[in-house]
Amino acid sequence: MRSTHPWLLERARRRPLQPSPTVLVLVDFINPMDFPGAEKLLKSARAAAQATAQLKHRLARRGVVAIYANDNYGVWHSDFKELVAACQQLPGARGEIATLLAPGENDLTVLKPRHSAFHSTPLDHLLQQLKARELVIVGLAADMCVHLTAMDAYMHGYRVWVPGDCTAAESEASKATALGQMARVFKCSVRKSA
Repeated sequence: MRSTHPWLLERARRRPLQPSPTVLVLVDFINPMDFPGAEKLLKSARAAAQATAQLKHRLARRGVVAIYANDNYGVWHSDFKELVAACQQLPGARGEIATLLAPGENDLTVLKPRHSAFHSTPLDHLLQQLKARELVIVGLAADMCVHLTAMDAYMHGYRVWVPGDCTAAESEASKATALGQMARVFKCSVRKSA
């Protein structure tokens, strides 16, 4: 039988998960952006992060839980706090975004191995524990990880809102195409955050 450390039990008693019918899912904002095309993505990522920070603040006042779903970049022995700290040290927009959107004490985190926040992660189980019915999905990139997360959310039966101004892609055309498909095929709202 596995023993549980007393400090873990005490922490769980202090902060049990409260129901959150709406959940904000932040996809890959904490990101070193060291891949081909990252410079193009950075142009709109900063504006998306600023809009997301404002939206997150408004939703938090309503009691909406935030879950960060982030790539682990193949480093399985790291944790999310290490990833945030490393990204915050990066120069320019990379560090600014990680600082602006650093998770708060009550935010939840999920490391994902692939593009969708649902694939091979405990996200759906966590959403069930929160009694979530609607997801607000924001992040990078609109035409890849956000798109695939929205698709999986739709297939899992969640109502989905992808605020267009809280996403970024390497080009405005790619972003517009992805948002259009999310609206048309996955029945997502893509209205702006404000």
